Amino acid sequence: MNHLIVYFIIGCEIAFWVFVVAGLSVRYLLGMKRTGIALLMATPIVDVLLLIATVMDLQRGATASLVHGIAAIYIGASIAYGHQMIAWADRYFLYWFKGGENPRSRKVYGSEHASLERVGWSRHLLAWCIGCLFLLTMIWWIGDAERTAAFSNLIRIWGIVLGIDFIISFSYTIWPRKMPVKRMK
Repeated sequence: MNHLIVYFIIGCEIAFWVFVVAGLSVRYLLGMKRTGIALLMATPIVDVLLLIATVMDLQRGATASLVHGIAAIYIGASIAYGHQMIAWADRYFLYWFKGGENPRSRKVYGSEHASLERVGWSRHLLAWCIGCLFLLTMIWWIGDAERTAAFSNLIRIWGIVLGIDFIISFSYTIWPRKMPVKRMK
């Protein structure tokens, strides 16, 4: 396996968060909103570079590996969760550096929590669909079951994880999270 692709994939994961932190820093600490937004908008470019590197490595004859598969998972998760991850980082950045509201102070319970869990699972399903689309496309494109066995296994394992997430997420619909009882001293 080409170790360069492993380093590149790791570099892309790091680059995603570097662009997020740089964008938020420039936006809030330096007051340069447009430049900050431009840096945040660069995060999808990282995904495109990751996809190109993965396809090039496989096109050169590499046997598909878990590392190549993780690239597909990363792209699916980045598309499905990207905006949500940036919004999460934005809330914490505001709290830490600008005295905003503590993101952990608002906990939800009951049907509101159950709804958030179902939405979270829906995002996971979207990530799975996108990631599997990339994996299945690469399986079809390579056309060699032996070279792509890692992708087929990854689809199965991720499907099991998605099923477990479904059970957990939708269990809150049946058994909602209850607000803790405050004890008086």
